[in-house]
Amino acid sequence: MATKTGFKQDYKGSYISKDPEARLIYSVDWATEWLPASSEITAVSHSLSPTSATTPLTIEDQGIQDGVTFVELSGGVGGEIYTVEVDITLGDLSQETRRFRIKCEERYLRSESVV
Repeated sequence: MATKTGFKQDYKGSYISKDPEARLIYSVDWATEWLPASSEITAVSHSLSPTSATTPLTIEDQGIQDGVTFVELSGGVGGEIYTVEVDITLGDLSQETRRFRIKCEERYLRSESVV
């Protein structure tokens, strides 16, 4: 299993909140817990579902760095839950897939954060 930072867990698995106006990078560290020591991720592909015709969640960038894959996402519709599928290919051409969800919602500062 890959290490996840900032993700929350519910009965369905991992998710993270995203404001519709935010453009943020989400990463998965495969090297820490899953990637075999002698393996290298040679390719990554991210896909999104569902897609909304009005204001879709959009992949702006994606890549790999030292066993960590990342995807930069923008947009989305408040109230929608998107599934991000992460497909990786290793140097020996084996493949692995993981998914996480983005809960798109307007995010506000908590009262203790406001001075």
